[in-house]
Amino acid sequence: MTSAMSPVCFLLVDDLEENLLSLEALLRRDGLVCLKARSGDEALELLLANDVALALVDVQMPGLNGFELAELMRGNERSRRVPIIFVTAGNADSQRRFRGYEAGAVDFIHKPIEADILRSKADVFFDLYRQRQQIAAQRDELKVHSDALEEADRRKDEFLATLAHELRNPLAPIRHGLDVLRKNPDRADVASIRDMMDRQLGHLVRLIDDLLDVARVSQGKIELRRERIQAADVIRSAVESSQPLIESAGHTLSLDLPPEPIWLDADLTRLAQVVGNLLNNAAKYTPEGGQIEVSLGADSDDAIITVSDNGLGIPVDKQAEVFQLFAQVENHTDRARGGLGIGLALVKQLVAMHEGAVSAQSAGAGQGSTFTVRIPLADTGRPDTGETAQPQAKSPAGDAIADHDPHGRTKRVLVIDDDLAVAQTVGWMLEEIGHDYRLVHDGREAVQAALDFRPDAILLDIGLPVMNGYAVCRALRQQEPFKHTLIIAQSGWGREEDKAEAQDAGFDHHLVKPVAYEALERMLAG
Repeated sequence: MTSAMSPVCFLLVDDLEENLLSLEALLRRDGLVCLKARSGDEALELLLANDVALALVDVQMPGLNGFELAELMRGNERSRRVPIIFVTAGNADSQRRFRGYEAGAVDFIHKPIEADILRSKADVFFDLYRQRQQIAAQRDELKVHSDALEEADRRKDEFLATLAHELRNPLAPIRHGLDVLRKNPDRADVASIRDMMDRQLGHLVRLIDDLLDVARVSQGKIELRRERIQAADVIRSAVESSQPLIESAGHTLSLDLPPEPIWLDADLTRLAQVVGNLLNNAAKYTPEGGQIEVSLGADSDDAIITVSDNGLGIPVDKQAEVFQLFAQVENHTDRARGGLGIGLALVKQLVAMHEGAVSAQSAGAGQGSTFTVRIPLADTGRPDTGETAQPQAKSPAGDAIADHDPHGRTKRVLVIDDDLAVAQTVGWMLEEIGHDYRLVHDGREAVQAALDFRPDAILLDIGLPVMNGYAVCRALRQQEPFKHTLIIAQSGWGREEDKAEAQDAGFDHHLVKPVAYEALERMLAG
């Protein structure tokens, strides 16, 4: 901290140049600047322009003498606290000493000056000033941190308010749909009501997934699954996932993709998530019937993906903030378009993990926006097969679906979950699919229940009390009848390390709650 501090200034006041040079030579040290004045008037000018740690003032000077200068210094707010040491040619009598101390002196030094005494006294004031500088620097640093914490707290409060709003938006139609179906389950529009509820549930799941992804990336818990891919496949995958939102808003989407392949060493899923977030952002913040354009190109170093729209644009004073976590361009009380302020933050983090960069440009409010993503090209020395890389195989505990029963016969399924509502609704889904089921709510009872029921498949919650799902799975695998039984983890934990731990415990698959009906049906049918 000290190396970045400004020098300490001493003021030397004497009408004789040789005395000033002598004092300067005696006081010389690193970090010290000696300001020299040959009169009281000149000294006052220097005091107005500089912060001074100590003034060494000769008593006998023409014009303003030392005492008169000290009195004037005490009358000025800027210099009234500057310590003064008077330099005098003789032993001052008590009256002169009294006047000196009354004028604000802290000490007297007599000529001829003893160098060690002068340096010792000067060092005290040098160190005191340095301590004041350090305290001031620490104060300023604390102020910066305090302001940052206040801003973070403000953003947190705004985020929580927005989160509550965003969760209530899809929950409200789900609640209303359930109420309507409860009152009249035979309505003619039952299918459309259910479709609406399913869309809203999907929106809830995406919100939670985005929150989890931001947390994982921030904590360094996401590992990229890099492979050799075509950049065009990233855009096609993103468009496929974002198309329903774009179409529902009546937007026109145009693609500009080059005929020649552009190769990347990247995680296709995560880059598709980046472009998908930009497309969703464009769809939400462009008035109905807008234009969205996606283009792909390359220079000598990078693939360049741009997503442009003719929507609301970004105010100039907000463009530096759009990639900050929880940042909102619009006021959170006018949030009809939705959003938690995490999508663009996630985009920036995922692009940075690919050693790339993302930027936003807008001519201002109402002028549309353009987001540009740059990702380094793949090593040109690598063999070009001319084929798009295939997706990586899933781990045994991933989301892959094994061919456990190609005939799709009725199965006996044991559902183990301490949440009664979750267990029962999963049971109802199994019943609708055409399977038999039994419910168990305590991990300690699971092994005996399995031995009694002899299931073909087991749906096992991870977060069970007392005996968790990992322990239950290990216990089941130790029983001869269940060494090869299909055991599926269903859990609210969906991190890669959670899936790896499930695999180590003996699970065949890992599903993240809420489990989709179609996914469960396919997994059990093979």
